[in-house]
Amino acid sequence: MTARPPRIALLACASLVATVAADPALAQSVPGASGQEASGPATASKSGHAQESGPEIIVTGRVISGNADPISAPVVLTGDALTRNLKPQIGDMLKSLPGVTSSGFAPGVSRPILRGFDGPRVQVLLDGLGSLDASAVSADHAVSLDTLNIERVEVLHGPRVLLYASDPAGGAVNALDKRIPRAVPDKAFTLDALGSYGTAANDVNGGVAANVRLADKWVAHLDASYYHSDDLHVGGYVLSPELRAETLASADALAADRDAAGAANLTAQAGRKGKLANSGTEGWTYGGGVAFIDAGGDIGVSAQRVANDYGIPPRPSADPSSTMISLRQTRVDLRAGLNLDGFLKRLELRGAYGDYTHAEITDGAVGTRFNSQSLSARLQADQTRRGIWSGSSGVQYSSSTLDITGDELLLPNTETNRFAAFTLQQLEVGRFDLEAALRYENTQIRAKPNGGDLLTGQSRQFDQYSAVVGAAWHPTDTLTLSVNYQHGERAPSAEELFVNGAHDATQSFEVGNPNFTLEKSDGIEAGIRYSGSNFAGSVTAYGTNFGNFIAAVPTGQIDAESSLPIYQYLQAAARFRGIEAEGALTVARTQSGGAFKIDSGIDYTHARLVNLGPVPRIPPLRVRGGLEYDSPVFDLRGEVEWNARQNRVAENENPTDAFTLVNLSATWRPVGEKGPLTLILSANNLLDASGRLAASQTKDFVPIAGRDVRLTARITY
Repeated sequence: MTARPPRIALLACASLVATVAADPALAQSVPGASGQEASGPATASKSGHAQESGPEIIVTGRVISGNADPISAPVVLTGDALTRNLKPQIGDMLKSLPGVTSSGFAPGVSRPILRGFDGPRVQVLLDGLGSLDASAVSADHAVSLDTLNIERVEVLHGPRVLLYASDPAGGAVNALDKRIPRAVPDKAFTLDALGSYGTAANDVNGGVAANVRLADKWVAHLDASYYHSDDLHVGGYVLSPELRAETLASADALAADRDAAGAANLTAQAGRKGKLANSGTEGWTYGGGVAFIDAGGDIGVSAQRVANDYGIPPRPSADPSSTMISLRQTRVDLRAGLNLDGFLKRLELRGAYGDYTHAEITDGAVGTRFNSQSLSARLQADQTRRGIWSGSSGVQYSSSTLDITGDELLLPNTETNRFAAFTLQQLEVGRFDLEAALRYENTQIRAKPNGGDLLTGQSRQFDQYSAVVGAAWHPTDTLTLSVNYQHGERAPSAEELFVNGAHDATQSFEVGNPNFTLEKSDGIEAGIRYSGSNFAGSVTAYGTNFGNFIAAVPTGQIDAESSLPIYQYLQAAARFRGIEAEGALTVARTQSGGAFKIDSGIDYTHARLVNLGPVPRIPPLRVRGGLEYDSPVFDLRGEVEWNARQNRVAENENPTDAFTLVNLSATWRPVGEKGPLTLILSANNLLDASGRLAASQTKDFVPIAGRDVRLTARITY
């Protein structure tokens, strides 16, 4: 892919959105634009644009503009859009949002990738605390998050990221669950049940959650969920053209060496189509919580048990094997808050403990086991607005251990401790909002010998100082212009420092560097957001320069003993540039309260290692367009998503071809908008296209899902 066409497309899209946004008369000329839709967005008043005032504005499940954060509005998935996108893995749920893609490692494991950043650069949080698992250790480790129990997901950028992490470049994903109730229900008993069936893998998902009012100020919560899927249907060849050719060449070489069995195995794998072997999943979760909620404050505790078993599709091999992951986690959470009347309006304590284990099972035998115990706590104080000034400050602590036993001692046992102090301060001055966020974090990593052929023991300590300052100008009640500057510092993870060995589950041999220094970044983000009665849109451009960026680069070499490709972690200067744009226009309204809408979006990231070439596994240009009819009883949506060819790849990395997805969905609320039943029929990848995610480490042998027709039912009482 040359740089020129994407830039032309991006500029065209940006110009279109900006033109409409800058011309309120255009929205007013739309049929039916005489007033604001009853359930639609409300525009902020002249003095109502600060964080504490004004509603969020949600378009097809995405926050286009709004007042949750005037500098960098979060992207939010909630309501029917959350139900429609519901998947067992958080990465798959969010992959259609602007600037978000999935790691796509396997059907049973996918993390969100934000603006080309993945792994430890993207914090995946549950109500402000980490997932307390080993998902950032390796791409084959799933996030232990019960997606069926989530009521809202936020994708954060800008100053708010420093409330949770020291690296603002990548951003954060914060999921809010229902397990610790936040309010006493009006009814004595409430129920939320959901079930779905999808054809691509014969997958079944189901969950039920109930809240019971124990007394005037006491409420209990119980939930359980289950999912199961067979091997995934894919639209074409399982192997990429490059890997298929390599596999057939290897088969010819084995045949010449008179290894008929090995040659036959490789030939069969090269020709496999339609089904992704060893990609089935099964999992369940159950949990409960109880909370005391009063006008003066609240306190609640919860516990959950998560089980997730999933297959890892194999690379081609003359002697193929089957690897499964068996993941288990027990987690206990605490949330306690005081509502105050003085300088502070609320003081909140969050704490969690997680006991996590997962086993890598090859051909029925446990080869390697990862065990982790984690403790995390944060205390946050929210200030009462005093004139033009508001803010939040707090401290955070986390401690985690990772012990590895078995055949693949690719890491030493490690202990990681972090302490952080943070503040976010905001000023509202006329039509301007000003924000500044600061975070100090101390990270200590201790490596301990575990019997592997690794280091004898080493400790590293890092002090990180991060800051974001931003400003937003609201020249009209519907238009916001924003800019922020950010400086981030990230400590290398234990895996980046100490990994050294073959990993069958990731099908790679990974080599770290214990001498890595802090990864530092400086970036600028600028945006324009418009929200009127009939049009909402945004354009965000960003650029980040890294010193000592850490990347795992394919060397092109094969480890002699394991026959796996070698990936070497290195540090180098890096440059990331990108843009995200989206818009939604209401073109007509009906007397019954329905609305016809069109929407579109585009995102693109350009990333390179200075003097070395492209950063590995960067998603390509993506363009989306949709048509939608919304009404109190019935919704229809159709969308087309085009993913460009990605040939800006690292040395020894294969390109990915362009592919187009066509998706349709229909939502029916047979008892009305406030009724207890919602039915959703959707068809994803309707044309059964074959495609590969450029950001996936397994893209050469794990393509995207083929056609999936899905029926979902939700009951609320």
